[in-house]
Amino acid sequence: MAKLRVTAPGATKMKKAGQKIVVVTAYDFPMAVLADAAEVDMILVGDSLGMVVLGYESTLPVTLEDMIRHTRAVRRGSGSAFVVVDMPFGSYEASVEQAVLNGIKLIKESGAHAVKLEGGRKMAPMVAALTEAGVPVMGHLGLTPQSTGIFGGYVIQGKTAEAIAKMQQDALALEEAGAFAVVLECVPEAGAALISKALTIPTIGIGAGAGCDGQVLVCYDMLNINQGAKPRFVKEFADVGSLIKKAFKEYGDEVRKGTFPSPAQSYIMVPQEQAKLAKFKKGKQGKSGGE
Repeated sequence: MAKLRVTAPGATKMKKAGQKIVVVTAYDFPMAVLADAAEVDMILVGDSLGMVVLGYESTLPVTLEDMIRHTRAVRRGSGSAFVVVDMPFGSYEASVEQAVLNGIKLIKESGAHAVKLEGGRKMAPMVAALTEAGVPVMGHLGLTPQSTGIFGGYVIQGKTAEAIAKMQQDALALEEAGAFAVVLECVPEAGAALISKALTIPTIGIGAGAGCDGQVLVCYDMLNINQGAKPRFVKEFADVGSLIKKAFKEYGDEVRKGTFPSPAQSYIMVPQEQAKLAKFKKGKQGKSGGE
């Protein structure tokens, strides 16, 4: 029996039932197929694709078109997972009208089930308008990557009781505006747990401890495909990156030695046609062409 797709209201039901929500960030068809087969609840197509897949130094250059293209690929690979797409930097902050127009565009053209945007109380009018327009919204608080220029880098947020109290008010404002869930990123565990208990909607943690209602990791990080330094909160569940590198090395060695491709990877002509080729090699084809 196929797994039923989680819905925006269903996420709140999962929280009430004490069921943890499993979210994976993915950007393409093959990863979506694998994540869906593993029965994750949600796939987030994050604007982190700018750094992870497109090679930018930050998420800021990512466009609506980038998000639409990658989300379409994920949707083609996902059967039961609920797909959330990030609204990229510059696509929602200027006005409520901008947020609604671009949110609708993302849903219509990408096939995603919901959008995610960063920010607290200032974003509440955008969340309310998007929800009113029929676009489910996931919020994002704590370390919001689109604001790292203001933060001075990728640094932990909510390190004081006062900062957690402010973050909780932001989370409650997003909930009141209609958000169905809130991501908490790089927040001390005690603070994230406090915020989670204050909300009726679920929190999805990334570097925010086990007190959140669900967890999200980037697939390229948890599989060690990106082999550089990683944040403290990342756990490598498999070293796929090293396997890929080893395979590339073996492939190169075999090509240089001439052992690949072998007859097993080559196509063979039927004997009669191969015999004709032998005549061509002797020059008979050229003589025939000149007569």
